[in-house]
Amino acid sequence: MSNGKKAKPSYFNAIMGVALVLFLLGVLGWLLINGRALSRAFKEDLEINVDFHDNVTDESVAKMKAVLLKQPFVRSAKVITKDEAIKMENEVEGGNIVDFLGYNPLFTSISLKLNEEYVNADSLAKIKKFVLQSNVVRDVTWPNVVVDKLNSNLRKIGIILGSISVLLLIVVIFLIDNTVRLAMFSNRFLIKTMQMVGANRSFITRPFDIRALLNGLLSGVIAVVGLWIVMSFAHAQLPVLALLNDSGLLAFLIAAMIILGIIISMFSTHRSVVKYLKMHVDDLY
Repeated sequence: MSNGKKAKPSYFNAIMGVALVLFLLGVLGWLLINGRALSRAFKEDLEINVDFHDNVTDESVAKMKAVLLKQPFVRSAKVITKDEAIKMENEVEGGNIVDFLGYNPLFTSISLKLNEEYVNADSLAKIKKFVLQSNVVRDVTWPNVVVDKLNSNLRKIGIILGSISVLLLIVVIFLIDNTVRLAMFSNRFLIKTMQMVGANRSFITRPFDIRALLNGLLSGVIAVVGLWIVMSFAHAQLPVLALLNDSGLLAFLIAAMIILGIIISMFSTHRSVVKYLKMHVDDLY
């Protein structure tokens, strides 16, 4: 009876301890998912300008747009006429450029937005070479500095967060393992007593393994609920975050949190039970 009473608070502490470290891992995972989505949003919002020669016809522009929309790298394409281009430029400059110069210096163009994986220096160079094959296209431009800085900074952030994730995962596994083994310490005499009265190893380990499965599942669920609370609060403060969430990756993260809790709890519990079964009675004190 006394062993049973001692085991309960240990199980509770183990469940909450495992839930806490899974929660911390989940928060970092969520930040990684948001960072990935933010990276995609930045890249897919970048505009690539396809400028046409001054004497281009509307028909040629329409044909070029149709060709571009069929390409795998294009997410969207919008035609900007000379008049629309100068109107936008006047709004930016706060004056009338045509009155100042005496003519419209801008060109009819197509503003392209690309799929994320094509927003890098090598892919953009190939896209430019492909588009310039048309004799109606004057030039293809994009903000080079922005692309270079964007990819460089995102790469650095990815490496830093990835390293932290790996380190935290190792720490999480270590903490969960030690938390579970500490909980099993209070059951060492019960385990040894069952062995001494003739119970075989599978009979002794089975109830502890089942309990570990349930504890791991409960810890994972508690961690997921905690993560959901944090996400809800963050979305309430910054509604734009809700638009960045990738439901597929988020579902994978939640499943990984629960499965990791179950696997490590069961492994650590089973290992601890076997360890106490192999120990001499005098070594238990």
